[in-house]
Formats: sequence, C-alpha cells, structure tokens
Amino acid sequence: MAFRRWPDTFIALFLVLLVAGACRSAPANGGGAPAPAPGREQPTIDATSTPTDATVATPVATTAVATTTPPASPTAVPSPQPTETRLPTPTAAPTPAPIADVEPQVEIVATGLEAPWEMVWAPDGRMIVTERPGRVRVIVDGQLQPEPLAEIRVAAVGEGGLMGLALDPGFADNGFVYTMYTYQQGIGLANRISRWVLRDGRLEDETTLLEGIPGARNHNGGRIAFGPDGKLYATTGDAGRGSTAQDLGALSGKILRLNADGSVPEDNPFEGSLVYSYGHRNPQGLAWHPGTGELLATEHGPSGEGGLCCRDEVNVIRPGANYGWPVVTGRGDERFTDPLAYSGAGTTWAPAGAAFYQGTALPVWQGNLLFGTLRGQHLHRLVLGGDDGLSLVEEEELFTGVYRRLRIVAMGPDGHLYIATSNRDGRGRPAADDDRILRIVAAPSPQDGR
Repeated sequence: MAFRRWPDTFIALFLVLLVAGACRSAPANGGGAPAPAPGREQPTIDATSTPTDATVATPVATTAVATTTPPASPTAVPSPQPTETRLPTPTAAPTPAPIADVEPQVEIVATGLEAPWEMVWAPDGRMIVTERPGRVRVIVDGQLQPEPLAEIRVAAVGEGGLMGLALDPGFADNGFVYTMYTYQQGIGLANRISRWVLRDGRLEDETTLLEGIPGARNHNGGRIAFGPDGKLYATTGDAGRGSTAQDLGALSGKILRLNADGSVPEDNPFEGSLVYSYGHRNPQGLAWHPGTGELLATEHGPSGEGGLCCRDEVNVIRPGANYGWPVVTGRGDERFTDPLAYSGAGTTWAPAGAAFYQGTALPVWQGNLLFGTLRGQHLHRLVLGGDDGLSLVEEEELFTGVYRRLRIVAMGPDGHLYIATSNRDGRGRPAADDDRILRIVAAPSPQDGR
C-alpha cells in the first residue's frame, strides 16, 4: 500500500518545487518595468489628452513633486488606444489672386501739351489742364481740343507762369474756376489768385481774390486746391528770399487758407491772417488723407543755399505750425515740425503734385500717397500706417527715368491715377510727343489669357 502511494507523493513534491522556482524568477513589482525609486514618482500618462494626430495618440507626461515617503506602486493606467478621427472634407474656398500680382501699367491719354501744371475734371467728364505759358486747355475723350478755354496773360519766366487750377465745390451751379499765376509787377514778379466764370466754353469775368504774393523766377509755389472744409488752400514759395518764410507778415514761404471769396476764415490759426502754416521753401503739392482728413504737402529742399542741396520733404500740415525753413532742414530740431518723409542730404526728388490713391485697380496702392518728382524723374509712393495712419511704413520709386520729369499727380473720376510730364518746361529733354498725360491702370494678369 505504501509502495502504491509513492508515485503520488513524488508527483506532489515535483509540483511544489516547480512552483517555487517560478516564483523566484518573477519581478518583485509584478510588471515589466523596475519599481520607482523612493521619493521619485513615475510619470503618468494623461489619458484625457486629445491626440494631435488623427491616427496616433501622443501621451502627455506630467512630472509630480517629490515626497519623502516612498509612494505606493502606481496603478497602471491603460494607454489610450488610437482611434481613427473622421474629419469632414473641407470645402475649397476660392483663392484670391495675390495683390503683388497686380502690376501698374501706363496708358497715354493725351500728347502735345506744353509744360502742363495742373489738371481737374468738370462734372461732365472733361479734363481741364493749365499750361505754364498761360493756356487753359480741355481734353475730351483723350483728344486735346484745339481751342483753349482761356489764354491768360502771365509772366512765364523761369518757374513762373500759369500754375494752379481748382474748381469751386459748387461748380456745377456757379461755374467758378480758380487759377494761380505769375504776373509782372513793376520791374519784378508777383503771383495772383483769381476766380473766373466758365461760360459758353470760355473763362470770363476774372475777379482777383489775392495778389501781390511775392514772386520770382524760381520758388513760386503755385498749387491751389479746395479742402474737405470748403476752404481754398494755396502754396507759396519763398521767392528766393528765405528769411520771409519765417515772417508771419509776409505771404511768401507759406501755405495759405482762404474763403472762396478770398477773405480770411475766422478759424485760421493767426487772427486776421491768411497764413495757415509757415517756414516753407517751395511747397508744390497738396493732398488730404482720405481717412483722417489731414493735409499733406510736398516741398522742395535747398539747391545751393548755405551750401546745401537735396533735403526734400513731405509734411503733415498742422494749423499754425512752423516747418523750419531756412533755419533748419530735415528732422531733429524740437523748435520746428519734422517732416513725415525726407529725401536726405544726398538725394533730390524735387517733389511736385501729390494725390492719395483711392482706386480699386491697384489694391496694394489703396490709401498710399503718390507724388511726381521733377529732378528725381520718377513717381514716388509712400505707404502709410500706424494708429494715426500717418507713420511712414515704406517708400517706392516707380517708372524711374521712363517718362522723365513728372509734375502732376491726380486721381481721376474713373478711379485711375493720372500723371503728367513736364519735359518742355526748359529743364527737361522732351520726347517728340511731350508733354503727355498718362493714366495708370492694372496690367492684364497672365491668368487672364490676354
């Protein structure tokens, strides 16, 4: 009987030894990783984290603060299983053409003018242009009409002659046209602002609003324009006598502000005076910011005075402000108002007419100030920004040397920018068809197939 139980006893003993050996080979913590050291907690997996990839879950590790008491072995947290995220198929939105792809292109509107100085448009679409020798011309559908509206007797000497032109805000009802021109006064020169009536295709009934503005062969200013406030603004040069720009009793070297009848506005900065700003050498362009209503003016810097050259400016014009000429040019003197843009001591623009771009053909130009340059022979573009819209962001020179001297820059009623050359003013090299009026449009895109 004892012999018969031996196999059973042997089998039981064998099984006990087998189990004991298996226990000795198993890890102490029962997992595949070593137990954490005392005082250092093993990072845990944040099972609530949303995977950043649609098919691969990315666990986020968090580090716990060490403790002096050895922590209990962490309970294993199951890793999140990747699940396929089915996103809705996006609807493709039309991609607009990059703004940079829209390039300016120049069209010729009219040819054969002589030193055009200003252009405006009548309500019926006619373009009216002054020529410095004294003619007021009309362009209809791109055709320069043979008969001028007027031939004014002017002193077309040096930079003088027939210059500024403006239409009354009520032109459609009253037919008033304003001009600024140089005339002979004794043995010298002076400048005059007059009002005319356009009647039956002729300018008639001249009324002098202001005369005796100091004039000279050079530095006559000459731009006139109505502002958003309905007042008539005029630029005057220093007429070669720089010190008068600082003299509030002189009309030279100023920007003037008049009522439409030539009287002094009650809200001008200096009581009883037409002076709006002073300390100017030869301002030649006026433009109002379309967003803020601020007035900006282009101005010629010195051409030899005090041994200086260049230093052309674009200024934001504030009532009663002093822009420093001839005491200072450029920036940095706290007694005077600094320019917005400045050509520097070694570059000459000789800036002329100016306008803010408000068309749609060239959206990258929207709200930019553009002005023509005579000596610089290019169209200058200022990109403005900042909280006040009057901080200089970027500058660009366009068409350098292509059309040479550029005097007029104006926005047309068709939403395009117009410019005019001044190559027959005695300082240029005119082409056979100069002077020309040009229109800047958008060049056809290559995608258009044109």
